[in-house]
Amino acid sequence: MSLTSTIKIFFVAAFLFPIYSSAQNLTSDSINVFIKHKMQQKHIPALQLAVIRNNKIVKLNTYGTANLEYNIPATDESIFSINSITKAFTGVAIMQLAEEGKLKITDPISMYLDSLPAAWQKITLQQVLSHTSGLPDILDEDEMILGHGIEKLALQKVKSLPMEFNTGDKFSYNQTGYVLLGQIITKLSGMHFTTFIEERQFKVAGMHLTRFGDSYDVVPNTAGAYRMTKMVDGQFTMNNTPGIAYIQFPLFFRTAAGILSTAGDMGNWIIALKEGKLLKNKASIEAMWKPAILNDGKIGGFNGLTNGYALGWPTVTRDEHPAVGPVGGGRSALFVYLKDDLSIVVLTNLMGANPDQFIDEIAGFYIPEMHEANGFGLAPNLKKLRAQLLKKGFDKAVSIALDLKKQDTTFRIEEKSLNAWGYQLLNQKKTIEALNIFKLNTILYPGSANTYDSYAEVLEITGSKQDALTNYKKSLQLNPENKNALEQIKRLTIN
Repeated sequence: MSLTSTIKIFFVAAFLFPIYSSAQNLTSDSINVFIKHKMQQKHIPALQLAVIRNNKIVKLNTYGTANLEYNIPATDESIFSINSITKAFTGVAIMQLAEEGKLKITDPISMYLDSLPAAWQKITLQQVLSHTSGLPDILDEDEMILGHGIEKLALQKVKSLPMEFNTGDKFSYNQTGYVLLGQIITKLSGMHFTTFIEERQFKVAGMHLTRFGDSYDVVPNTAGAYRMTKMVDGQFTMNNTPGIAYIQFPLFFRTAAGILSTAGDMGNWIIALKEGKLLKNKASIEAMWKPAILNDGKIGGFNGLTNGYALGWPTVTRDEHPAVGPVGGGRSALFVYLKDDLSIVVLTNLMGANPDQFIDEIAGFYIPEMHEANGFGLAPNLKKLRAQLLKKGFDKAVSIALDLKKQDTTFRIEEKSLNAWGYQLLNQKKTIEALNIFKLNTILYPGSANTYDSYAEVLEITGSKQDALTNYKKSLQLNPENKNALEQIKRLTIN
């Protein structure tokens, strides 16, 4: 190679690599700004983030305060409760036993457990894992474990209760089945289910800081737990600052919840799973991540985002960037994007932080089309409307929507979806665009009190107080129980 060629290669390398590095740094900085804004907005004391691409952790960051009482900063080794994400570990454990030929997920639980009520006999492992069993819940209406948390008494009590619905009719989140799964894992593995999960998942994946535990356990570097709700006169009310949350998970309950971990360890777990270290067969993972089909042919899940449930894994079933998305305690979440080389873990120490609601936005820093601002997550008809609004202007929203309806008589936009998009635009500081969307909603749904309430809110933001007052009055007229409209009318009338 000539000296000239060497110089050219060196020049190109020196020119390209700093740009690549700068792009990575820019993405990382943008995510940091976004995370810190979310933490401030939601009052999250501490948050850990891990981003996995090409089976490597490409970003691992920790933000905020692990312990508010003593103002202890959070670090990458701070340990968080993952609550019900534990169920995903249980799903892996069951599939490990399936790979060993010790069970089939289509087997009835009665093959492995004695003394089950007659109505439980034909319920399968798959139905238990996917919360479609119809089993009565081992938690009461106050979310306390039956039988004062004593395993024998809790099982006696729950076995005496009637089925909640016909097996397979619907999705209903249920802890009973996971207690039974723990018994099955213990029986078939020859060791307690916690030990089986520790040996076959924690150790194999290199999860050195991960363990089972709860608020009672003294855990070095724990990030603790906080919540924004407070019990006042028997009712939960929202507080302005976080307060301490205390949760215990009895040993027999720890297939449902009870793992403490870090974002780094969780990232290593995802990598181990995708590299075949936890499950050997790709078909096992595919089966574990396939949402259960209900008797009516549909799927069921928590909400519009985590809209399905597989074997211990909630699913984000959609055409664009589908994912599996275990969530825990309203405080922790991880998304594995099935068609993208991307997984994201977010752990927090605030119940009610609901990071599953903003993980897609973090993904948008790696896959730009996934940003809300680019229309990701909007229903198909809303995307059609958005495309026309971007071409012709948001001030023509009403005429554009009516034209789309004329072109296609089946074209329909849901009131709630349009309202939600309006608030998205407002959060993106696109106030005029939001105003036009809320106005459109009042035209499409003139009998809805909520559409006028939302429209009035943005009218006031834009300085149109008299118009805001008129729309609040319209909202109150449609719904005399609308306390917000009543309060705003009083305030605007006084001012």
